[in-house]
Amino acid sequence: MSLASRLKARIAQTGPMSVSDYMAECLLHPEHGYYTTRDPLGAAGDFTTAPEISQMFGELIGLALAQAWLDQGAPAPFTLAELGPGRGTLMADILRAAGAVPGFGAAARVHLVEASPSLRQQQAARLADITVTHVADVGDLPQAPLFLVANEFFDALPIRQFVRDGAVWRERLVGLDGARLGFGLGPPQALPELAHRSDVGDGGVVELCPAAAPIMAEIAGRIAGHGGAALVIDYGDWRSLGDTLQAVRRHQPEDPLANPGEADLTAHVDFEALAQAAPGLVCSRLTPQGVFLERLGITPRAQKLAAGLTGAALETHIAAHRRLTHPDEMGTLFKVLAFVGQGVPMLPGLDR
Repeated sequence: MSLASRLKARIAQTGPMSVSDYMAECLLHPEHGYYTTRDPLGAAGDFTTAPEISQMFGELIGLALAQAWLDQGAPAPFTLAELGPGRGTLMADILRAAGAVPGFGAAARVHLVEASPSLRQQQAARLADITVTHVADVGDLPQAPLFLVANEFFDALPIRQFVRDGAVWRERLVGLDGARLGFGLGPPQALPELAHRSDVGDGGVVELCPAAAPIMAEIAGRIAGHGGAALVIDYGDWRSLGDTLQAVRRHQPEDPLANPGEADLTAHVDFEALAQAAPGLVCSRLTPQGVFLERLGITPRAQKLAAGLTGAALETHIAAHRRLTHPDEMGTLFKVLAFVGQGVPMLPGLDR
């Protein structure tokens, strides 16, 4: 039985489900879930992330984390962690670049937070020359200094959607529209957590991500207690506003309800909610990815790498630099937010 058939049968028996439940089933169902059954990355997959576009992305992040580690007295040992590490490309590039900083590689204890068995295998193969500890949950990370990166992780967490209806809210639900899946609205309800959203008019949509705050709180607890830094890179904005649920399949957008379990489902990240979940830490200003990378020196690095390239390889390299930094591509859509402890220097490339 397909996942679509399973979901329709469930809805017919128990009623409409939240968008959050729908996303969780589509992404993580043990038999049919998108992340549990495939490698979604690359030309043969459904999307491509920044580390797969160019090594420069991971190299610059690695050096930024290494500088943060030095600024905090080079604690040893420390946890070097990544949330949702894909094929392990970003961590490999981080370690290669940061490994040039004396003591960093020897002190790092690499932990990857990954739920997908197939991606765990790829990560282990990509990082075969180092000791890697896989954990299923951020709460399993050691109580130790933590230097963490989350690139395109929070956007994949399931969200709930609420539509303003006068003084109350109605949750957007996934139900049945004849024989097909369709969106509808639940009964009116008061939501104290949205009482401050006077910026949303009738019919406006606000998205909440129930899993994001507990994850960020776990990270914040380790950094506040033991030192370290967290770097979050994703698409979104400071505050959620509007319907941002989207599906991508074979590098093309499609209806999120069209092919359950066959498409990547994501939503824009509410960075304000992440900051609110880490009250003991200091966060940076939310910064466009292109600005962040330029401040870290991506253009001089690109020029150095270009010196040894010609023909198609050079054209690909130039296109990669543009894709990562240009406002019309990933440069503005993706944002960067960093977290450090009180009285600790901010990561390079970012302002308080």
